[in-house]
Amino acid sequence: MFNMIKQIFSPANKDLRKKIYFTLFCLFLFKIGTAIVVPGVDNENLNVGFLELLDMMGGGAMANFSIFALGVMPYITASIVMQLLQMDIVPYFTELSKQGQTGRNKINQITRILGIILAFVQGYMFSFTFIPNGEVMDYLEVSLVLTAGTSFLLWIGDRITTKGLGNGVSMIIMAGILATTPYMLTEAWGTLVDMTTTQSTFLGIITFALFVLLYIAIILGILYVQLAERRIPVQYANKSNNSRMTKQSYMPFRLNSAGVIPVIFASALISVPALIAQFSKNDGWVSFVNKWLSLSSTTGFILFIIFIVAFTYFYTFVTIKPKELSENLQKQGGYIPGVRPGEETTTYVTKVINRITIVGAIFLAIIAGLPYVFGAISTLPTSVKLGGTGLMIVVSVVLECYKQLESNLISRSYKSKRGIRA
Repeated sequence: MFNMIKQIFSPANKDLRKKIYFTLFCLFLFKIGTAIVVPGVDNENLNVGFLELLDMMGGGAMANFSIFALGVMPYITASIVMQLLQMDIVPYFTELSKQGQTGRNKINQITRILGIILAFVQGYMFSFTFIPNGEVMDYLEVSLVLTAGTSFLLWIGDRITTKGLGNGVSMIIMAGILATTPYMLTEAWGTLVDMTTTQSTFLGIITFALFVLLYIAIILGILYVQLAERRIPVQYANKSNNSRMTKQSYMPFRLNSAGVIPVIFASALISVPALIAQFSKNDGWVSFVNKWLSLSSTTGFILFIIFIVAFTYFYTFVTIKPKELSENLQKQGGYIPGVRPGEETTTYVTKVINRITIVGAIFLAIIAGLPYVFGAISTLPTSVKLGGTGLMIVVSVVLECYKQLESNLISRSYKSKRGIRA
């Protein structure tokens, strides 16, 4: 780690430092935008309880009802929809996915258009929900401002991807989550230490230290699970396995292949009734949703966990198709030792994915549900969270950036050595 930092700040890697500085500048622009309130909106009495995931990923932009209130979530939703449509649901998109770079460019273009359309629809619904007694033109004006904010964020994300470090959209989401972390720690310190009596101040400091240690332990647990994978050995008929120098080939399956997508799915689905209730302003429906379908209720929380487990299985088998994988392996002349090619390989791979996915799904449900359990059993403010989807997203993005930096530095070092030898 320290060696990597030293290499980054070496004179030979000046262009790499420029990428890092450019990325930080873009994220700084994003943070400034989260503080600019949409014109004509009073954000003092806004209640975004049922949209806390969106607010968290936007760095508090929804709570401020800023120009970046929607963040990049409309684009994320459009990306998920497009991924699903490519899975033999719509033949046109399936064909595009098989056309290489040209098809991917077309899919990306359609995804952005769909994301902007979703941003306008969501902006209109949120403006109708949060602006009482408004007129149609007021709602349209706010919707256009929010849509423009999302479009600008997507443009910033593109610039980060092409000229900066990491995936631009992922970096924006990570920056939004990290922006709320200092406030959360300050709230925890104020509750546990500053508000205690002189005699119990020391106990409050110990409790805060335990809270931070537990937070770090959860980060390490997420890191371990994100890197965990099940490796299935593979042999090829045209390669000899007698030589000691022959490197063993294998198929890696991550313990959590679905990432945080199931949590986003589940959060979106569980928030739909609340959004409809806010939009309809029906007191009976609002009361029913708050009692039975909100995440603060037992039934709503259980449904949330069930959705996460179900979506984890669904998304894993949508992205990893055992039958297609088995056919591709057979075409390449490969096979799993002790398993016959074809149907038997498909059955074996399906069994392996089933076993590891249940572990990944349970872990994902625990991490996503931990903040709500912690909030129910502790006296800390609701802004203080332990674990959660945000923490998992941050760890995933940091890992991605670390691997990109490491790969970049290794490539530069290899080219440098080849140049010296030449």
